[in-house]
Amino acid sequence: MLHTREAWAYATQGRHAGFQRATARAAEALAAAGSDEEPYWIAYFDEAELAGVTGGRLLDLARADPRRHAAQAAAEIRTALAYRGQEAGRSHAFDRIGLAERQFLAGDIRSAAAEATLAVQAARGTQSGRVRAQLGQLYPYTVGHSASRPVREARDSIRDLLSS
Repeated sequence: MLHTREAWAYATQGRHAGFQRATARAAEALAAAGSDEEPYWIAYFDEAELAGVTGGRLLDLARADPRRHAAQAAAEIRTALAYRGQEAGRSHAFDRIGLAERQFLAGDIRSAAAEATLAVQAARGTQSGRVRAQLGQLYPYTVGHSASRPVREARDSIRDLLSS
C-alpha cells in the first residue's frame, strides 16, 4: 500500500518512470505478503485494490498525455472491476467513473456515455461524498456533446444524481 502512495506522488508530478518503479515494487510486495503476517487494517489491499489504484494514477497521467497512458489506465481499471464486482460499492463506483473519463480522454464518446451511465448507477448505490465529487468532475466531459443522445442522457443522469 505504501508503494502505491509513492507511485501516486510520482504520478501527480508527472514522473512516469518513478511511477512505474513504485508500482512494480507494490506488486512485488503484494505477491510476497502472507495474509497471516499482515496487520488487520491492510486486509482490504489486494490485487483488485492495486489494479484500481494503478488505473486511477494512470488516468491522472493520461489527462496530460492520453495517447501514452489511456489504454493502460483502462486495462488496470477493467482488471479492478473484474476482481471487485459491484458488491465493492464505493470502489466499484470509482472504477466506473475512471473508465468513463478514460473513454472521454480517448475520444470514444459512445463508450464514454455508456460507462458514464454505469458510473451513475454505481454511484447511486453509495452515499460517498467522494464518489459524488468525482462524478462531478466527470460532468464537464459530457458538455459539448449535445448532438449525442447517449451523452445527453448520461449528463442528465449525472446532474440529477448530484442535485438529489
